[in-house]
Amino acid sequence: MNHQAKSIRPFIGAKNYAISRQFYLDLGFKESSIEPNMSYFYSGEFGFYLQNYYAKDWIDNTMVFMEVEDVYAFWNELQELRLPEKYVGVKIVPVRELAWGRECFVHDPSGILWHFGNFNT
Repeated sequence: MNHQAKSIRPFIGAKNYAISRQFYLDLGFKESSIEPNMSYFYSGEFGFYLQNYYAKDWIDNTMVFMEVEDVYAFWNELQELRLPEKYVGVKIVPVRELAWGRECFVHDPSGILWHFGNFNT
C-alpha cells in the first residue's frame, strides 16, 4: 500500500470552545473557521481541527506531538506567553532530554496534552 499522504489532521475537542480558540491563537496558531462549532488551526502546512465537543474520557486520553525546529527556543517563547496565568488548568512542563530527542509539554484549557519537541539527528 502506497499512501502518499499529504497531511494528517487530528480532531481535538474543547471543554469551552471560545476559551480554547483564544488559547490556540495565543499559542501562535492561525485559525480558519469551518463552521460555528469547528475551526482548523495551523502552523505552516500542519494543523488540527478544534471542535466544540467535550467527552471527558476522550479529552483525558488525547495527546498530540508537534515537532518544532528548536525546542529550547520554543520553550523560551512559551514561557513569555504566561499561559498558565491566563487560562485555568493550563500547565507547561520544561524541556527534558530523552534518548530519542527532547520535548516540553503543554496541557491546554481542556486537558489535552501537547508534546513539543525535536528528534536527535
